[in-house]
Amino acid sequence: MKKIYHLGTCSTCQRILKELEPLDGVELQEIKSESISEKQLEEMKNLAGSYEALFSRRAMLFRQRGLHEQGLSEDDYKNLILEHYTFLKRPVALVNGQIFIGNSKKVVQQANAALH
Repeated sequence: MKKIYHLGTCSTCQRILKELEPLDGVELQEIKSESISEKQLEEMKNLAGSYEALFSRRAMLFRQRGLHEQGLSEDDYKNLILEHYTFLKRPVALVNGQIFIGNSKKVVQQANAALH
């Protein structure tokens, strides 16, 4: 299975999707218009090892809600990601049992190699 969770309004996600082209046979899910289900998040967590690995501390809501001052549990990370798309570190690419999280150059290169 090849799937990429991304945010359509995010210029970084758009740039990375262009880098990863061609995307033949890759399912794209725009997380603002099609929310992540609990089952999908569970699948990502199983590949990533934790919900924390999928959580974006760069989200504006992270500081606005004072979450940076709290000790968050795995359940907190899970519930926050399910509550609002902005808490998912993105993009997230699932490629044949592998997961690639975020937008670092190394991660994007690894995802590209796995896709092609």
